[in-house]
Order: sequence, then C-alpha cells, then structure tokens
Amino acid sequence: MLRDYLNDLIANLRRLGEGDFSPRLQAAADAIVAALADRKAVLIAGNGGSAADAMHIAAELVGRFQRERPAYNVIALPANVATLSAIGNDYGFDDVFARQVEAHGEEGGVLIAISTSGNSANVVRAAEAARRLGMTVVALTGSAGGRLRDHSDILLNAPSDKTTHIQEMHVCLYHVLCHMVEDALAGGEQSAADARQEAQRRE
Repeated sequence: MLRDYLNDLIANLRRLGEGDFSPRLQAAADAIVAALADRKAVLIAGNGGSAADAMHIAAELVGRFQRERPAYNVIALPANVATLSAIGNDYGFDDVFARQVEAHGEEGGVLIAISTSGNSANVVRAAEAARRLGMTVVALTGSAGGRLRDHSDILLNAPSDKTTHIQEMHVCLYHVLCHMVEDALAGGEQSAADARQEAQRRE
C-alpha cells in the first residue's frame, strides 16, 4: 500500500513540476512581497487540513522559513478559536473568515484562500470580502478550482482531484512561495549575516 501511495504521489508531483506554476508562483510572491514591504497584512483562510496549512504558512513567515530576518505580518484566520466560535455563533459559520478579513484586511494586502475543492463557502466569502477591499486573492485549490477560480486573482490549482494529494502538493507550492518571499525580502540581509557567520567560523 505504501509503495502504491508513493507512486501516485510521485506521479502527481511530476505533473505539478510540468505545469505552468512558475509564473503564477512569481505573481503570488510579488503580491505578498509588495504587501509585506508596505506593512499590509497577509491573511490566510482554510478549513480542516487547510486550516492547518494556513497556520503552517503563518508560522513559516511570522517565525522564519530558512533565513534570520524580521517577522512578517501574516495572520492565519483559523487560529483564534474564540473569534471563530463567536462569529460562528453570532453570524454563522460561512462568515467566520469574511468577518476577519473585514477586520484585518485592507487595500494592497493579500488573502491566501485554501480549499481543496475550491468550494468551501466560508473561504469563498472571505475571497469576496478581500476583493471588495482591494486585496489580491491567491487561491490554492485542486485541479478544477471550484468557485474560488472566479474569486481569485492568482489560482494555484494542484493537478489532482484527490484531497490527500492536493494537500501534499499545496505544501510544496507554499513552501516554494515562502522561499521566494523570504529571498525577496531578506536576501541582502541574510547575505550579510552569512558573511559574518563565516568570518566567525574562521576565527
């Protein structure tokens, strides 16, 4: 079973590598870099496993990915249980992310909307709210794109219809995205830090 699963995953990753993701990843990285450089928030929404992905991305960018550098203004919208339960109770679960976008989003910011189907109602509503504010919406979905296809500016649709493999490809896509963002914002700073560390090792 493990070998069959890995063979399926490898085939999907090959399709991912053969797709036209490079220009779309660059566009997403450029939007995120511009937002963070202008001190605008990058918000991330998702349910279930995609909620965990949202928190994973935020951890990489608020903490660090591979470089020592300042923290970035990135908020995982599924992370605050009190806020989620309050909005869900008072307004309904479909609005748990849109309401937070209204609170933290602004023109020039970015929303990363994650849904393997592309049809999660609360993620779609968050995307709609973000676009009303003039934010860039980057959507991570499965191959079809679902409703998010029409509510995103940059679509990163993993070439699979199987949830597990979509999620695995999403990890690859957003790790590359974190790498690109960090390189763009902290490349010069890290080069100087590397030089200092190398000098210290030689002493």
